[in-house]
Amino acid sequence: MAGNTSVAAQQQPRRKFSLVRCVATCLLALIVLVGLAVLIAWLVISPKKLVYTLENGSVQNFNLTNNHLNATFDFVLRAFNRNRRISVYYDYIESTVTYEDQTLAFNTVDPFFQPHRNVSRIKPKLVALNLAMSPSTSKDLMIEKTSKEIQVDVHFKARIRLKVGTWKSNHRTLRIVCYSVTVHLSWYKHFDRVPCEAEL
Repeated sequence: MAGNTSVAAQQQPRRKFSLVRCVATCLLALIVLVGLAVLIAWLVISPKKLVYTLENGSVQNFNLTNNHLNATFDFVLRAFNRNRRISVYYDYIESTVTYEDQTLAFNTVDPFFQPHRNVSRIKPKLVALNLAMSPSTSKDLMIEKTSKEIQVDVHFKARIRLKVGTWKSNHRTLRIVCYSVTVHLSWYKHFDRVPCEAEL
């Protein structure tokens, strides 16, 4: 009787160990399968970076008096979605033009949907209305004005969602910066396109 009890006591830890090993094996197999599924989906979708270029820029009604600025900035941002299967919802877009880290003007753009393999153009109009500037920044801007052109940075911040088939992602923040954009105070001057940096 004592011998049978001893054998049963030895078999119980073995069964427990086998159950743990089975659960661990199943979890490992599940992780591998999920990883393979993600990898295959990634390869099939082949996501590519969204490409942004500032195609045009101009400034009108420029007036800088007593360190206060009035001006209207117009820009055309070319958004190129190179993806074959990914579309983009731009649910919220704000645009800002800055000079020496000081914001000159700010505005929002209407939301829109961009299909895959598509080129869309975003056309913000930003107005500086009696904007107070620091004396040093105002002085630098006045000096640039004498050359009939000024150099600014143009920023875009957007909340976007990606769409693949019927699946839609959660909101992501997209930041676009177009550095060293030269806008001419004379309308007949040619605008040089500026490639922009995008971070998602």
